[in-house]
Amino acid sequence: MTPSAASFERRTVASLASLYVFRMMGLFMVLPVLALYGEDYAGSTPFLLGLALGAYGLTQAVLQIPFGMLSDRWGRKPVIALGLIIFAVGSAIAASADSVYGLILGRALQGGGAIASAIMAMVADLTSDESRTKAMATIGASIGVSFSVALVAGPILAGLGGLALMFWVTVGLAVIGLWILFQWVPTPVATARHRDAGTVPKLLGATIRNKELLRLNWGIFTLHFVLMASFLVMPAILESQLDISRNQHWMVYLPLLVLAFVAMVPFIIIAEKKRKMKWVFVAAVVLLGAMMGVMALEQHQRVGFMVGLFFFFMAFNLLEATLPSLMSKLAPAGAKGTASGVYATCQFLGAFCGGTAGGWLLQSQGVTAVFGLCVVMIGLWVLVASTMRSPRYLKGLQVPLAAEQFSRANEKLSSLPGVVEVVLIRDEAVAYLKVDPEFFRRDSLAGIEW
Repeated sequence: MTPSAASFERRTVASLASLYVFRMMGLFMVLPVLALYGEDYAGSTPFLLGLALGAYGLTQAVLQIPFGMLSDRWGRKPVIALGLIIFAVGSAIAASADSVYGLILGRALQGGGAIASAIMAMVADLTSDESRTKAMATIGASIGVSFSVALVAGPILAGLGGLALMFWVTVGLAVIGLWILFQWVPTPVATARHRDAGTVPKLLGATIRNKELLRLNWGIFTLHFVLMASFLVMPAILESQLDISRNQHWMVYLPLLVLAFVAMVPFIIIAEKKRKMKWVFVAAVVLLGAMMGVMALEQHQRVGFMVGLFFFFMAFNLLEATLPSLMSKLAPAGAKGTASGVYATCQFLGAFCGGTAGGWLLQSQGVTAVFGLCVVMIGLWVLVASTMRSPRYLKGLQVPLAAEQFSRANEKLSSLPGVVEVVLIRDEAVAYLKVDPEFFRRDSLAGIEW
């Protein structure tokens, strides 16, 4: 990759990761406090609090595919902006709620800002396959940063002004996200694929039937199912079983998350540089399931539970980084937005089901049953993940273009042997290519007749 291409990718990834940080922090701040402070809302029960925790996932799941399709048609930025505005409105409604039902409504409206698919598609548009794992790892790291900041800020804000203050702060974070989107994120003006994309309904059908993508969709469903269900029980365990005051929970989460992120980085490098992504991925799934079992068995023992929590966060961060990368590599040509929409639908449906099922089990069967369900779900994931195929490895480069060349650049560059995808960036005056190194020859660029 050329130095200019590397610089462009760093700018792209940094801006989208920052956008993700501000949006996800608004969602994650509720995780460590809702199960504790939600008891103050009129009509609250463990089941309804679980529904409130995961309610945003249902509306996200319903809207991810439409938003992904619209991002293919209208462009990524307009769809992302619309989603941020809806997210801010939902946050304001949640901030004004005084009953658990109002909280559920606000959380559901928060989920109307279904922009995850468009963001992931934009990352795939603007990064090469060879660096996509790093790019998605950075996005995954942004989730880790969001976790760290949210698990500190959530308890502090809830202590100062309850959940209402936390949701008003989330409105402000959405506004910051809009500024980042229009002031910092590059804009791809056109995208050309190696083969015809076909109609959107056909793309949707092909994406849903794709066996490799089905494996990843089940994985992201399970990962966020487990995340929501876990945070219904972990805060209570820390407070009631391990005698850690709710005001000190951030002191537990923060160092564990930071250390877990540091610990996962070498495995991301191994997955990419040594081309061992499949086996690193499967090992992370196994680790996630094992740590759920450890936390269930050690919920009365501080050291054992903390060890389990550390490796849980490590596995979660690693999987959150590698799953989107695998999805974008395996998506049908010309359908990144559609594939991302299906993927994100499964992600947020998992959050909804995890919160709802976890809340019902917690109310009817207790903490151990919640952990047990998570272990079963992850066990099924291990079976599914072990049959996946290793991803394809491509390379990327940038080609400087004169203004008069843009009108024919898609046609000319896409016709070159080995060119898999072309993205034109007008404000950078370049074409960004993704190529198969076995068939592409760089000197073929010199033979183009403009």
